[in-house]
This record gives sequence, structure tokens and C-alpha cells, in this order.
Amino acid sequence: MRSVLTLLLAVALASAQSRPEFEVASLKPGLPVGDKFNINLGTLSHGTLTLTNASLADCLHYAYSLSNNDQLAGPSWITDKTVRFDIVAKAPSGATNAEIRVMLQTLLNNRFQIAMRREQRILKYMALTAGKDSSAIHKANEDADTSHNSNTIGRIVSARMPMLTLATVLSRFLGEPVVDLTGLPGLYEVHLEWSPDPALSGAANAVADSEFPSIRKAIEEQLGLRLEPRKGPLEVLVIDRALREPLAN
Repeated sequence: MRSVLTLLLAVALASAQSRPEFEVASLKPGLPVGDKFNINLGTLSHGTLTLTNASLADCLHYAYSLSNNDQLAGPSWITDKTVRFDIVAKAPSGATNAEIRVMLQTLLNNRFQIAMRREQRILKYMALTAGKDSSAIHKANEDADTSHNSNTIGRIVSARMPMLTLATVLSRFLGEPVVDLTGLPGLYEVHLEWSPDPALSGAANAVADSEFPSIRKAIEEQLGLRLEPRKGPLEVLVIDRALREPLAN
């Protein structure tokens, strides 16, 4: 029995040690952003991940590939606009995006002392799927200029965007989960303009512009994708405990 327990402990220790970590990371309180509508997706450039004035929920969205707060449950402060954090973290050379997300998970768990669990819950969501005209969306160039990227109500423009990020941005504008089911890997050029619905969450101050179609029609016409309403099991991350003031760097 002792040998079995020793083996299990060794496996668990090896597994814990094998999780990738940032070479250096800074996590500190940020400035509150007030009541304005805010989308904080984080940026990743040359192996450096930056999240500025991000809620813990924003950080968890990036770390666990969540598109909407409906996929998070926990203390109300994790989505509070007055409780914000700044993260700058450098990954080892050659780290993949998936590895960097795991590194962020480790950083958040260590600094916030997070206790969490996963649940399957039946939720309504929008499925982002590939449409009939796949030629409407184009692969991004590796050296594309991203200085003009923007995510504003009624307009999403990016020279390099993965479908997962597009689903996340759409989710913030629609106020409900959007799940990427396109099956399209890699990065794409995205130029999407639509007439925002003032009734939608996050678009309370938006004014409809008849020059552009509804968001669902715009996605189909301009990107060759589709948004389909569905209902089914989605994974929800339940935060049972987290420090409001993270441990020092």
C-alpha cells in the first residue's frame, strides 16, 4: 500500500512541476474603469501577455477560454468594475498560446489562492458556425499591421484574430455566451460592421444605424459565418474562494 501511495504522490508532484510557468510576472491592483462599457481581452505580443485594468473575471476569461460571465460563478467582486488588476507576464521563448493560458491559470491560482470547480449547466447560447460562403473570411498575414484593431459597439476590426476571440467579443456585445463551433484554426482578418440593438446588454447608449444590417445578418454577409441560437450543456467555472487582494509579487 505504501508503495502505491508513494507512486501516486510522485506522479502528482511530477504533474504539478510540469505545468508551464511565466519566466517573470507582475500582478498588481489597477485603476477602476468606472461605469463605461469595457471589453478587456488582453494582448499577447512576442511572448508577453498584458492585461490592463482587468477584473478577475476578465483574467479568468483569458486563462480558461471563456466567452461570457454566464460561464463564471462566484463572488460578485470578480466582475466589479472598481476591482481591477494589471498583469504583465513574460513567457519562455517558443511558448504556444495554449501554454500561455495555462501559465496564466497558474499565476492566478497562486496569487489569488483560488479554489474552483467545474460544472456542466444547461444554458442558452449562440453558436458561431461556418456558413456556406467560406471565401468571405480570409486568413491573416503573419506580418499584418494590428495598430488599427478596434472593438467598439457596431464595429469589430482586426488584422489578426482567432475565432475564439471573435466569439468572446461578440459575446460581450450580445450579452450572452457565444461558442466558437466554426472549426476554423489560426488567425483571420475581421472587418465587421452592424447596426447595434440598443436593447442588447452593453449597447445601452448605442444608436441604431440603418446603413448597416443586424449583427447576425452582418456576420453572415461580411464574414461568411452564422450565429445560431441553441440551448445545451456548457462548462461553468465555479469560484468557491479567491483573495480580493492578491498576494504580492
